[in-house]
Amino acid sequence: MNTKPEIFVYNTLTDKKEKFEPIHPTHVGMYVCGPTVYNDVHLGNCRTFTSFDIIYRYLTFCGYKVRYVRNITDVGHLVDDADEGEDKIAKKAKLENLEPMEVVQRYTNGFHDVMKQLNNISPSIEPSATGHIVEQIAMVQSLITKGLAYEVNGSVYFDVLKYNEIKGDYGKLSGRVLEDLYANTRDLDGQNEKRNSLDFALWKKALPEHIMRWTSPWGDGFPGWHIECSVMSSKYLGETFDIHGGGMDLKFPHHECEIAQSTASFDKIPVKYWLHANMLTVNGARMGKSKGNAILPAQLFEGTHELLDKGYSPMVLRFMMLQTHYRSTMDISKEALLACAKGFNKLLNTYKILQKLSQTEVKEINQKLDEELNQNIEKAFEGMNDDFNTGIAISQLFNISKPINAFFNQQADINTISAKTFERVKTAYSALFTDILGLIDEADENFKALATEMLEIYKKAKEEKQYDKVDAIRSIFKSKGLVIKDMKTGIDWGYEE
Repeated sequence: MNTKPEIFVYNTLTDKKEKFEPIHPTHVGMYVCGPTVYNDVHLGNCRTFTSFDIIYRYLTFCGYKVRYVRNITDVGHLVDDADEGEDKIAKKAKLENLEPMEVVQRYTNGFHDVMKQLNNISPSIEPSATGHIVEQIAMVQSLITKGLAYEVNGSVYFDVLKYNEIKGDYGKLSGRVLEDLYANTRDLDGQNEKRNSLDFALWKKALPEHIMRWTSPWGDGFPGWHIECSVMSSKYLGETFDIHGGGMDLKFPHHECEIAQSTASFDKIPVKYWLHANMLTVNGARMGKSKGNAILPAQLFEGTHELLDKGYSPMVLRFMMLQTHYRSTMDISKEALLACAKGFNKLLNTYKILQKLSQTEVKEINQKLDEELNQNIEKAFEGMNDDFNTGIAISQLFNISKPINAFFNQQADINTISAKTFERVKTAYSALFTDILGLIDEADENFKALATEMLEIYKKAKEEKQYDKVDAIRSIFKSKGLVIKDMKTGIDWGYEE
């Protein structure tokens, strides 16, 4: 697109929808908190990363040069997101008798595999926490120098109350009030080395049994969870950048702490727009291991989880995610998955049909239909411009699908819409389906070639009235999720809706 559209985004920081105006008119810097690679990536993670993949795709489609940074957390994220206890990766390494970096490599590879299956584009830069220890130590030291952090017994903590005396904005992102937070935490009673319970770790002293450790001015230790994102986002995107994204569960304390650290370090607001993807539920209940409803991507694809009757392809999951706005709660159920499989196949069939359709000689224009198709396209992009509302875009693709199928089945004449409208429909549908929504035909070319060859055998059997063979071929197609379409204009195959 040559002219950039007017896009509005919901900014969690201001709690309102705002016109998107990047710091640099043609460039966008976007940072998204990536996974802590101590376990298999779960569906909630997948939803968050797919949501920001859409945002990345759409901003790129609109003509922006986007630098998308998504980190890998491979140290510092302690169990229960706390400032005390074991590192999640180190704990996994001990349980499996592995080196921590073996755990990191295994689950980073698994994460990348799932992202590829979901057709998520790789970020521009994917930095890791362990690759930026020097920079994290430097930022911690600068905060000590500014008097906003303090060292005790080899650990360094951020002084939340002192920061708030100066800036007065701790809690702004999550809507937490500092006094309430302080009142709702227990007194330390000398049992903790922090000055107050709200302070958070920037650097932790490594106990003798802690296997992940680095040398620092304060002794051997490791970075806190929050400092890594302030360091990596500022290194690759600058001290102030356009978009910071992540799951809703990261608003507090992770993102709140990021804002405090970065503002204290650079004396400026670090991020212009904060965007958060909402949580995922299963049959109306929040997903969790203790509830027995935590479904891994592989289990959904293979249908091996007890809550599922069968497997669904990665594109069905992606399509399902896109039907719900990224800021809304998304629910997974057998019924919803089945409906999404049918819906995806319907749009995929239309995409397939549009590659084959052509006009011969335009006749008298059906003005009403011509206008409706143009309006469908405009509404689809209006949805994308309104905080990346993929659900609206998909609903308009369904609206376009109906007349396109009628043209293909010769229930309506394709030559009764203008050549300009027809070309616009083909171009816009393809752009929305593939480039923006990131949906693809998962069948490989060999499979499609075989289906086409089988269709020739079917045609011949039908001409020769070999109906047993006709029925047998239909059954083979059905077993593969395909249907044979007998039409006035000929015979074709499509995906079962």
